[in-house]
Amino acid sequence: MTSPVRIAITGLGVFCAAGKDSAAYQASLLNGVSAIGPLELFDTTGFPSRIAAQIKDFQPEELFSPLELRHLSRTDQSALLAAQEAVAMSGLTQVYDPYQVGICIGGGVGGMLHAEQWLQAELAGQPASPNLLRTLLPDCSSTALARAFGFGGYQGSITTACSSSATAIGWSADLIRSGRQQAMLCGGADALARLTFAGFNALKVLDPLPCAPFSAGRQGLSLGEGAAFFVLEEEQAALARGARILGSVLGYALLGEAHHMTAPEPSGVAAAAVMQGALAAAGVTVDQVGWVNAHGTGTPLNDAVESQAIKQVFGQRALQVPLVSTKPITGHCLGAAGAIEAVATLLCLNQGMIPQTLHFRGSDPACDLEYCHGASRASNCRIALSNSFAFGGNITSLVLEAAPLSGEGHP
Repeated sequence: MTSPVRIAITGLGVFCAAGKDSAAYQASLLNGVSAIGPLELFDTTGFPSRIAAQIKDFQPEELFSPLELRHLSRTDQSALLAAQEAVAMSGLTQVYDPYQVGICIGGGVGGMLHAEQWLQAELAGQPASPNLLRTLLPDCSSTALARAFGFGGYQGSITTACSSSATAIGWSADLIRSGRQQAMLCGGADALARLTFAGFNALKVLDPLPCAPFSAGRQGLSLGEGAAFFVLEEEQAALARGARILGSVLGYALLGEAHHMTAPEPSGVAAAAVMQGALAAAGVTVDQVGWVNAHGTGTPLNDAVESQAIKQVFGQRALQVPLVSTKPITGHCLGAAGAIEAVATLLCLNQGMIPQTLHFRGSDPACDLEYCHGASRASNCRIALSNSFAFGGNITSLVLEAAPLSGEGHP
């Protein structure tokens, strides 16, 4: 059912390995610059894969006070830095009653890296500060954001693995459409941690080389870390206050297909259904969609299933709708992936570009669509899908629209 209430994006921010702000991130996307490289955050000796998209040249002590650092995990720090850009861009501060501005964040790892540091010290018989355990849970990031910006409305944390932050964006749009909140700061944040890295290595789903989605010889994903946020408002309210409209969240859908704990439903029916549901909610036809930012992890099964689902959704147009993955640029940022990729989608839509899927290793008969392996390309499309397919069958698809053309929505 199409909602008459349009949800405008008035701010966006990002802090990840591919860019510590939206301008740097956009440059990486448009120029095809991968942030995947040797992981230096902790010892990776003995792991089959020893690479990730780690945020480097990052000195938290230069950006946060000693008191703040005692209360903020690496995840919290990324969340604050990305959210600061989004809020500043939106001009949201002191516009609405603070109890009408909510926060919804997707994540999963939370402060695990700091908790691991505490455990290592304890096991070694060394002094360990209990402050390292303060931010273990992922909901600590939403509390840190509320404290930083003074937003007193809805505060929620969604943890559905890799779809967490995409769902947080969709749910935030619902909160505004329903009138329960006037504005939302929404997105996700996650940081690398030893347990996560060891677990994915144990599952044998990490590629020892930078991930190569939709390519022959792909062996799995490359992990990443970071945060990204949107500021959402009802469009007419945003225009009335003179806000610049960066784009729109037209609709979304989510499913819990629960086929398997780690593997997608193999026919592609569930993945197709969530995209079709998102398009129906947005009131958008398949002919209006210019491209799809794929979940595109680089695992053999996921890429083949997503390709099959695209054929089911777009039919004869499937070959004309590029299915691209930005994960070779950012790494797979887990709970933050959906938001980081949604921001990528909007940035590229507004630049009139479709990004390249990097690290092509050769054609795979199971992946026989257009993936923009050769180069990014110009496009005048206005609407794209952004997919986030998670462990346990938690799958979400967002429908995003570019900023209004001149004279069509800017004040």
